[in-house]
Amino acid sequence: MRLLIVGTLEGQLITASKIAMDRGAAVTHAASIEEMLKVLRAGRGADLVMADVGLDIAELIARLQGERFHLPVVACGVKTDASAAVSAIRAGAKEYIPLPPDPEMIAAVLAAVARDQSSVIYRDGAMAAVVRLAEQIAPSDASILVTGESGSGKEVISRYVHSRSNRADKPFISINCAAIPEHLLESELFGHEKGAFTGAIARRVGKFEEADGGTLLLDEISEMDVRLQAKLLRAIQERVIDRVGGTKPVPVDIRIIATSNRDLAESVRTGTFREDLLYRLNVVNLKLPPLRERPSDILELANHFVERYARENGVAKRPISEDARRMLLSNPWPGNVRELENTMHRAVLLASADEIDLDAIRMPDGSPISGGRTADARIAADAAATAEAINRVLVGRTVADVERDLILDTLDHCLGNRTHAAKILGISIRTLRNKLNQYADEGLDVPGPGEARVAVA
Repeated sequence: MRLLIVGTLEGQLITASKIAMDRGAAVTHAASIEEMLKVLRAGRGADLVMADVGLDIAELIARLQGERFHLPVVACGVKTDASAAVSAIRAGAKEYIPLPPDPEMIAAVLAAVARDQSSVIYRDGAMAAVVRLAEQIAPSDASILVTGESGSGKEVISRYVHSRSNRADKPFISINCAAIPEHLLESELFGHEKGAFTGAIARRVGKFEEADGGTLLLDEISEMDVRLQAKLLRAIQERVIDRVGGTKPVPVDIRIIATSNRDLAESVRTGTFREDLLYRLNVVNLKLPPLRERPSDILELANHFVERYARENGVAKRPISEDARRMLLSNPWPGNVRELENTMHRAVLLASADEIDLDAIRMPDGSPISGGRTADARIAADAAATAEAINRVLVGRTVADVERDLILDTLDHCLGNRTHAAKILGISIRTLRNKLNQYADEGLDVPGPGEARVAVA
């Protein structure tokens, strides 16, 4: 975790800095907004900005956004700064920390940022397979291509890979290739020297240098101009970059992760993406299934977002009603996890009853979410509901207990036929007999051939 502290509340900010460092954060100081920007331009990046509330927080956030530094900002000030705290939150600060600093509060803020950056919430088997592959390849330096629909969690799984890599203690730097104008993207990636072009008022280190030693995420790389792709390919192959307006190459040591919501093979065929770059990036492909194809994740994610936004908005966490759960499972979620997150954020704010009910599950304009369900959606929702019910039943039980009930229920279903039961269970007849002898010795009712267990009221 890299923390950038901005401001001049010297004694109290120094104390906050020491607390953060004790919690494992790497801390950089800047006395003013301008000095903060100099630090960031020099490539000494940050995961979180902690700013003195006496500064103009609205200007600070606007300056960050104006230079395309996308960082969460936490304001801090003395406890009597109530109006300044409210103004800071309204200006876009994520949180307010009163000073003198409370160690537990600072630790909680740092932990929340770290958790949001690297946690993957899932239950569905389709997503579990992707996570297992991600864990397998994380320790290597292989380039990774993450594909999937918009909102399916491509940046989340990328951060997860970094957090489990040998570069986890180094920077994770992300750049959205679709959000930056074409004429600025080269400078954003490779940096520039002062005077390299109109508006280049100072040297700026690019994302490649900022990520040195760590991981660089090229988000939505399919949107990059094909001419810039050639320069990117050279940088990946030779591990050197050229700043715009620079006179000598700069060595870099990074791992590349790229994401795309398009079929890059089709882009190669149409001439909008270089084939050699695709081969260089696509050493391993993590293909994220859309949310509609992993229904068991829907309620898991919904509960996670409810807890998160209840905490962030200072309201009580309400359970999701049964009707609302059914509706969440039946919705096709074309916007994937991002759409579900926004929906649950709204639900936390709109809910007025003891539960989050159907009335709180609404579109951004306040209209109800349409309940249109395809046959596939109904099947998926029913399957997810069944899986959730089974999981609730199994939680708290030992493997031996679950195995015993499965064997006896299967034998009961087969009317005591050992051969049929063993085939269904996928075990040998000898293993089945040994288990049944064990259960009989424990005093359990084991049906004989042609029998079923006697139900006990």
